[in-house]
Amino acid sequence: MTANVQDFHPDLQRMARFLPRGVVGPRTLPLIRMVQKGMGRLQRDPEVEVRSLPSGGEARVFRPSGVTGDAPGLLWIHGGGYVIGEAQQDDDLCRRFSRDLGAVVVSVDYRLAPEHPFPAPLDDCYEALDVLHQLDGVADGQFAIGGASAGGGLAAQLALRIRDRGGATPVLQLLVYPMLDDRTVRTSVDEDDLRMWHAKSNRFGWDSYLGGADPEIVAPARRDDLSGLAPTWIGVGGLDLFHDEDLQYADRLRAAGVPCEVEVIPGAFHGFDLVNPAAPVSREFFRLQSAALRAALRGRR
Repeated sequence: MTANVQDFHPDLQRMARFLPRGVVGPRTLPLIRMVQKGMGRLQRDPEVEVRSLPSGGEARVFRPSGVTGDAPGLLWIHGGGYVIGEAQQDDDLCRRFSRDLGAVVVSVDYRLAPEHPFPAPLDDCYEALDVLHQLDGVADGQFAIGGASAGGGLAAQLALRIRDRGGATPVLQLLVYPMLDDRTVRTSVDEDDLRMWHAKSNRFGWDSYLGGADPEIVAPARRDDLSGLAPTWIGVGGLDLFHDEDLQYADRLRAAGVPCEVEVIPGAFHGFDLVNPAAPVSREFFRLQSAALRAALRGRR
């Protein structure tokens, strides 16, 4: 790697020395999945409520303690380039959201590509949203949707499906460095500054997810009409492969009349808050997300 470590945020410089530019590809996919499955078995929490989805996916439910009456809801979608990951990896994050917001959080364990390409993962998210709506103790119409990386891409796709099918509009779509555009092969970020996800991994993830589907229909960045979507918060690092496409999507949302707030974290790489959640910059990034959700959810009360 020829990157200058000084390019990275001071809280992330030490870790950036050792992280790869990309981790997922056709050769590494089986190994990564095997490791994640083993870690998942060791970390299972019997106190988490698990709901089966008609499609075959699952939903994990987190309820706030000490809340009387109906609470707001959040549907959360994990990342992993559409090909790896599981809802359980975000259990701690979902507990934090539930505690900080006083909200019921439903986390989607959607089926993964390439075995289950579009629309299977999106169908799972749509069914999990129905679970959230039907849960006891969730305030009617007072809900947000969100996700990170591929989960952010699925959240954006879900917002479009909700609009197209005339469903109840979320108070906010929280898109954390979302994966929005299958055409990403060039970016203003120097390739040597990328960590955890680069163009080659991105092409593999999108090809796996799309299968034979038309990207003009699937990829949010390709959709012509973005009007009528839920208000949006987008957060992305300045050294993330998705930096350019995320900011372009934000501009298009605003042009379509959709309120959109953007937070760019200088010197932050893809998934920085997950690989180093204790770093001050990561804690601040979570605070920004939580504040955006809290403001939106309170606005509907």
